[in-house]
Amino acid sequence: MKGTKLPRSFYDRDTIEVARDLLGKLLVHETAGGRRVGRIVEVEAYLGEHDLAAHSSKGRTERTKVMFGPPGHAYVYLIYGMHCCMNVVTQREGHASAVLLRALEPVEGLEGRTQGPGLLCRAMGIDRTLNAVDLTARTLYIASARQEPDITIVKRPRIGVDYAGHWARRLLRFYVKGNAFVSKV
Repeated sequence: MKGTKLPRSFYDRDTIEVARDLLGKLLVHETAGGRRVGRIVEVEAYLGEHDLAAHSSKGRTERTKVMFGPPGHAYVYLIYGMHCCMNVVTQREGHASAVLLRALEPVEGLEGRTQGPGLLCRAMGIDRTLNAVDLTARTLYIASARQEPDITIVKRPRIGVDYAGHWARRLLRFYVKGNAFVSKV
C-alpha cells in the first residue's frame, strides 16, 4: 500500500488537530529487510512545557531536545528500560509538543502485536536510533492512504499519567471507534 508522504506543514499545526488527523494515516518504515506499514488507530496529544504529563514539562534536556525542535520529527525514547515509544513532534520550533503513537492496524509486513506504544515500536522496527529522524525526508514517515476510511473518533483521558494532576483527566487520547487494534477502550 503506497500513500503520499505528509509534508512538514501537516505537523506545524495545533497538536490536538494533528493528533486527530493522524488517525487513519499510514506509518511506514522502509529498511533493507523490507517494508512495514500500519494504519494509525490510537494516539495521545502532549501539549508542551505546561502539560505536566509531557516529557517537556521538565524543560529542555538531552532526552527532550527533539521535542523543542522543528515539527515533523520523531521523538523516540525508552521507557521502563526496555520499551521504545514514538512521538511525532508538532507545532512551531520551541513549543515542545508531540503526539504519541499508541496503536496501529497492521497493513503490510508487520508481525506481532501493535496495541500499545512499546509493541507498536517493536512491530515496526523502531528504536532509539530513529530518534530525531525527519519524518518528511527518510525511510520512516507517515503517509496519507490513497483512500482513507471514514472513521468516528473517540476522546478519552491519556493512559498512565495519573501523576499529572488535572492534566491526567484531560481528553487528549484519540482513537478510532470500533477498531480491534486500539490498546484500551
